[in-house]
Amino acid sequence: MPEGHVTHRLAAAVNGSFAGDVVEVSSPQGRFAEAAKQLDGSTCVGAEAYGKHLFVDFGRDRLVHIHLGIYGRLTIDVPPTLPPVGQVRLRLVGPRAWADLRGAAKCDLIDSGERADVIARLGPDPLQRRANGARAWQRIHASRAPLAGLLMDQGVVAGVGNIFRAEVLFRHAVDPMLPGRELPEPVWQAMWKDLRALMRAGVRVGRIDTVRSEHDPAVTGRAPRRDRHGGEVYVYRRAGQQCHVCGTPVATKVFAARNLFWCPSCQPPGSTGSRESTQDVARSRT
Repeated sequence: MPEGHVTHRLAAAVNGSFAGDVVEVSSPQGRFAEAAKQLDGSTCVGAEAYGKHLFVDFGRDRLVHIHLGIYGRLTIDVPPTLPPVGQVRLRLVGPRAWADLRGAAKCDLIDSGERADVIARLGPDPLQRRANGARAWQRIHASRAPLAGLLMDQGVVAGVGNIFRAEVLFRHAVDPMLPGRELPEPVWQAMWKDLRALMRAGVRVGRIDTVRSEHDPAVTGRAPRRDRHGGEVYVYRRAGQQCHVCGTPVATKVFAARNLFWCPSCQPPGSTGSRESTQDVARSRT
């Protein structure tokens, strides 16, 4: 499932390709046909993302709410417009670009009140300019649930998926099974700051890189990672491979129907975070 940085990149792509243009809107597959008729010939005002949710504004209090889910894909291309291929739920055609949406978990026509309801159910999005982690901390601090589950709960933090979850826990030496209430607040503040930086980098470059400079292939001499997800990571999808920091084989198990990855030595049972996490927050306050 695409993580929040992908949705923010899509919002920027929609804005760059369609904002301000009159667009043709259709549903070759037919599942969005009635709503498409209402939007056809409208001006695309723009798009914005919140967490894993994309909202495309067509004015007059009409928004298309898209959630890609596991299989969804929104592709944008330049003219000439090609015939639909496969199950195209939504097609946009403008003077500068055209786009097809396939396989999305959600594609609905909503109004601004419904948009507000969607966002109200979500936790803070690290990619929102004015977001802070205080509201997420309240949920985490009050919970006995493992952090591995809390970080994937979109009602706690919006936009974090399996990759960012595994990597931020590793980077701060936190046991994925640690109950939320046992996490020190300074460590959470450092994790939140880290998430904002990592996800912003993901928006810029279009992939997830979490490995610190001292563990980069160019420094350590190891081979670069080869994986369809791209990016240099510590533990995600590296089960059985040596940890870049300590050499211990990376562990994995299924947790809440998703594969969880961690280093048993760097993140031993009960580990509540590294001193560096606390020191990092202290430095940021001085």
